[in-house]
Amino acid sequence: MRLMPLPQRQLSCGRLNLDLSIPHVMGILNVTPDSFSDGGKYQHVALAVQHAKEMMAAGASIIDIGGESTRPGASAVAVGEEIDRVIPVVQALSQHDVVISIDTSAPEVIRAAVAAGAHIWNDVRALTRDGALQTAVDLDIPVIVMHMRGEPTTMNDLDHYLDVTQDVITELQQRVDVALAAGIKPEHILIDPGFGFAKNAEQNLKLLHEFDQLNVMGYPIVSALSRKRFIGAVVGGTEAKDRVIGSVAAHLISVQQGACIVRAHDVKETVDALKMWQALQSS
Repeated sequence: MRLMPLPQRQLSCGRLNLDLSIPHVMGILNVTPDSFSDGGKYQHVALAVQHAKEMMAAGASIIDIGGESTRPGASAVAVGEEIDRVIPVVQALSQHDVVISIDTSAPEVIRAAVAAGAHIWNDVRALTRDGALQTAVDLDIPVIVMHMRGEPTTMNDLDHYLDVTQDVITELQQRVDVALAAGIKPEHILIDPGFGFAKNAEQNLKLLHEFDQLNVMGYPIVSALSRKRFIGAVVGGTEAKDRVIGSVAAHLISVQQGACIVRAHDVKETVDALKMWQALQSS
């Protein structure tokens, strides 16, 4: 039987540390023209930085910058273009006391971003790109390993599971084992079950209902379900902006079951909900 590591309580992010004994909100900053919720809103550096500052003021501990949309059916982005979108924003935010995460699968992008001041690699493809594993070892930074099957263009056809929660755990563990074998430090690994990636609405709800089972892996857990389509299927929100309250509720449910980081578009609302939950825990 594999002995699982205990989740670390401090995540080292360069000169900054995150205390993982309390939940953190990761604010989403998409500098893309085609992301499903806010594509095109923050393509200009000044607007992106201003939005990041607003999320920081609202209580975000982490800003997650993405230069490639991974919505279903999204087109691939050239590495050079992704770098051009992301790096100026990283450089501007690196002057502030905030942890910077980069939502990318490209080793070239994360190398450039870390050189510019980024701290965490958030990879929806779980370090499967050529050179990704060695890059993670070389950079020696925290990495979020997410569960997905296929690519954004194919993942909707790959939602066949015997038991979605157990299959996600098994497949995530396989990627974690590969990462460890490559030399990535256990204390640098976080996991994300990948809500909305190769999972239909019913499967996403089951995964959220059984979220606590992910704790068996022994790694800090990231919950990233903000404004996802399955929330709209529940609350009737046909547009992403109509899924705010459902997203906040779902993130709170995931924190109650062990998530230590939630990735959110609606930072203030999420922070307020977590403050209320924390007050009840300490009362």
